[in-house]
Amino acid sequence: MTSQPSKTPTILAPAGDLHSFLAAIAAGADAIYCGLKIFSARMEAGNFSIEELARLTQLAHSKGVEVYVAFNSIIKESEIDKARRILDKLARHTDVDALIIQDTAMVPLAEQAGFKGKLHLSTLGNCTHPAGLEAAQNTGFSRVVLPREFSLDDIRTMAAAAPGTMDLEVFIHGALCYSVSGRCYWSSWFGGKSALRGRCVQPCRRLYEQNGKKARYFSCMDLSADVLAKVLKEIPNISTWKIEGRKKSPHYVYYTVMAYKLLRDAPDQKKQALSFLAYALGRQGSHYNLLGHRVSNPLDHTSDTGSGLFLGRIKNPENPYFISREALMPGDLLRIGYEEETFHQIQKVTRAVPKKGKYFLAAAKGKRISKGTAVFMIDRRGPELETKLSQLNAQLNEIPKVKIKPSSHSASHQKAADKIKLPGQTGTYRKKKQPGIHEMDVFRKTPPNLKTNNDKGFWISANSYGIKVFARAWLWLDPVIFPEEEKICQNYIKSALKKGIKNFVLNSPWQISLFDNPKKLNIWAGPFCNITNSIAVEMLKSKGFSGAIVSPELDSDTLLSLPGCSVLPLGAVCRANWPVAVSRIAAPDLNIGKGFKSPMGEIAWTSKFNATYHTFPNWYLDLSSKTGDLKQAGFVMLVNMFENIPKGIRMKPRPGTWNWHLKLL
Repeated sequence: MTSQPSKTPTILAPAGDLHSFLAAIAAGADAIYCGLKIFSARMEAGNFSIEELARLTQLAHSKGVEVYVAFNSIIKESEIDKARRILDKLARHTDVDALIIQDTAMVPLAEQAGFKGKLHLSTLGNCTHPAGLEAAQNTGFSRVVLPREFSLDDIRTMAAAAPGTMDLEVFIHGALCYSVSGRCYWSSWFGGKSALRGRCVQPCRRLYEQNGKKARYFSCMDLSADVLAKVLKEIPNISTWKIEGRKKSPHYVYYTVMAYKLLRDAPDQKKQALSFLAYALGRQGSHYNLLGHRVSNPLDHTSDTGSGLFLGRIKNPENPYFISREALMPGDLLRIGYEEETFHQIQKVTRAVPKKGKYFLAAAKGKRISKGTAVFMIDRRGPELETKLSQLNAQLNEIPKVKIKPSSHSASHQKAADKIKLPGQTGTYRKKKQPGIHEMDVFRKTPPNLKTNNDKGFWISANSYGIKVFARAWLWLDPVIFPEEEKICQNYIKSALKKGIKNFVLNSPWQISLFDNPKKLNIWAGPFCNITNSIAVEMLKSKGFSGAIVSPELDSDTLLSLPGCSVLPLGAVCRANWPVAVSRIAAPDLNIGKGFKSPMGEIAWTSKFNATYHTFPNWYLDLSSKTGDLKQAGFVMLVNMFENIPKGIRMKPRPGTWNWHLKLL
């Protein structure tokens, strides 16, 4: 694939509220991404109504700044009409430049709504290997947002493979999740608040205990490319540098944008740029995997990893104060403690304090603060920024308000196949007669003396892609395939095809690109494809998939509704050691394969499989009591996933129905 010449990358700034949006403009960002009040992967941010966004987009465009809307939530079947109506209003009343999408159902929905902007595949969409880029382009995406876990070499490999006019976006600064994006179920597992729907409660940031030691084993430092921006600038097809932080303050947005503008345009002012980053109120930064030969593990830290700039620790619980590492100004916003701590609170600074000065906190009724509690600065409104925000706000107020008319689309919900035309589709699909019901057991290696008539599935990455299987086996591809694994995986697939194997389960839609003639095989989408609606199933069929195992994190209403409106046969995970997190890193002081305890006393462990670490709770996902309901609803494949339980881990008898009885948030 011929690479496009390198060009000056645009700087894409986050905006979670009005002031952060204006701060991005004030700092000179080239583009801004933000979310609506619904269907955003950062639902805890303030976000925007369509009325607000219409006026803000006008203001941004008048300054030469593009606006992207992160519509990057998975969509439940019952929400399709709601999503369509919002897209219709967005298309009619705003002039945003692009949608950032996780759920492929959004592609035909956006087209049907008349959206004229571009479509960007979110990092939550998990396009992690080079061949997948072409599959993403054929689906309708003009840009792919690359994972934060990539090294510079990974990014170069992806850039060299970018097809046609596709461009790539890379993260350069901001918070890091422990899990690979789109591969975290931790928050959902403990109460239905799905990270894939923007509701994450960040369980990875909490204290866990192993071998008597309590630590934040899964809480990462921030990513900061800083001086490596110079190298990123030279990689062709990288069109955009993305700053994470839709929950961050205007101060953070302003100074990170200012810093990376200098690093991009005036590298001789590196010292000034780094001082801006130090002043941006972020966590301690790391280069993470960017330097593949010298990895900076963001879990290898002694600093506090709470959001904001660490200032010091509480000295006296009776009359709490701290010695500030930075000068404080009236109006600065302080966060005391971590969110899981009962005395967690936000306070505003009332008087100026010099660096290394003593600052006493205001008494908080009923909240005794423990000695040693960390204090962070999370916002600052300096006079320079305040003046610029005031000026931009005045200009915004001159733009007439937009009156939003109701959507012209009907709220009635027909079957997806009756109303959505997919890219390149000339007609509608007709649902085939459902096959008989099968059960499949999935393993890392061939189990000894297993006496069952169920189909057998195997993770092909086991034994470093050396697992030996028989012709009728189902071969499962990993939830994440990194660039350096693609060729190994592809060669194994070719070898398996020569041996007559025809059954495959892919755990990212883009893995279909690893097959030359997928429609001649029996290829199913796996449960890590996060399929939650019938239109996404249609998209799979158009790419050559024969069936789909839907997301196991769904609530029962959504799960049971899908077979009746699906154009493909569907499967469900019935019983499994389900990973709550899939990561590329592990804390250096975490013992792999040994149990650790959560703040609530739950036990889990982490296992390493090739390039990824999987964290498992010590109780099963278990819908075996619901198999009658699943069969009656029309599911034709029931899947059981088995892992090797480490010695010393005892599986706990719990219901394990995940979100079956909840309403997935």
